[in-house]
Amino acid sequence: MERLRSILDAITPVDRSLETEIRTHLDNLTKPLGSLGFLEDLAASYCLMSGTTRPQLGRKRIVTFAGDHGVAAEGVSAYPSEVTPQMVYNMLGGGAAINVLARHVGADLHVVDIGVADPLEGASGLARKKIKAGTDNISTGPAMSEEEAIQAIQVGVDLANGAAEDGVALLGTGEMGIANTTPSSALYASLIPCSVVEVTGRGTGIDDDRLQNKIKVIERALEVNGHLLTDPLRTLAALGGMEIAGICGLILGAAGRRVPVLVDGFISSAAALVAMRLRESVSDYLFFSHCSAEAGHRTFFERLRIRPVLDLDMKLGEGTGAALAMQVIEAAVKIYNEMATFDSAGVSGKDP
Repeated sequence: MERLRSILDAITPVDRSLETEIRTHLDNLTKPLGSLGFLEDLAASYCLMSGTTRPQLGRKRIVTFAGDHGVAAEGVSAYPSEVTPQMVYNMLGGGAAINVLARHVGADLHVVDIGVADPLEGASGLARKKIKAGTDNISTGPAMSEEEAIQAIQVGVDLANGAAEDGVALLGTGEMGIANTTPSSALYASLIPCSVVEVTGRGTGIDDDRLQNKIKVIERALEVNGHLLTDPLRTLAALGGMEIAGICGLILGAAGRRVPVLVDGFISSAAALVAMRLRESVSDYLFFSHCSAEAGHRTFFERLRIRPVLDLDMKLGEGTGAALAMQVIEAAVKIYNEMATFDSAGVSGKDP
């Protein structure tokens, strides 16, 4: 717990005193007041996250955590657990959607084994940070111990620190893990809080019968682990996944270093929710890249009053939404930095 406390203590709210100068500059750009809408809000947020009225763009990185889930044995996914290591190999070979989009936006991609059941022999380029070979079945008991959850969080923190030292200016989250929408839905239900039905969807494409089974599995997990759901860390350990804990740590570590984070989709947002429950001011450093088509993500945004950057009916995960939204954030910052002001361009302002 002492390790976690020191991680949380490093996170402070953004300096809101800069906002007046930031907004004044945006209002003086050669455009009608507020005409770039949400893009202006994104630029202002990036400035505040970076702690400056003169923001600089830099390297972009997406960290994709992979882990397996014992709850997959309950038939909650349309795909077998073997797909997790297969997709890790695919990512390392450059053939996954996240590889294409990371290349497209010019972002580094780091693939991290934090909890894959397979040993992943011969996997070149993999960051080997395995805490445990998959979580335990949350429908019969806790996914992991508190100590294992803290270890996984520390992995993410260390990776965030490494990114900051490498000059990364935009950090994106990603994940791969068959059945991971199940622990994510359980975390939403417990931490929002809300009913399981409101935050449980079809994941990889399950039919009606499997969806009803998935809902019952999550309800059973909440009941079985009810005595452990007393604070965010214990809830993460009881219901979460290794990759979810890793993403939570990445977010906490990045916030401590004032590195803006693009949270990917449904699973990454569950990790962000844990991070925000651990330290509220973490939200000052987060962009939520898109609203997933996975049922429940919209519930999360509505309940927490958060506006995502994009809404493209995506639900792949991997970091794909984060990659796409990076370009929007960069465009917003370039507008802030590169547009002329009314004075510099000699353009008349609005009539009084």
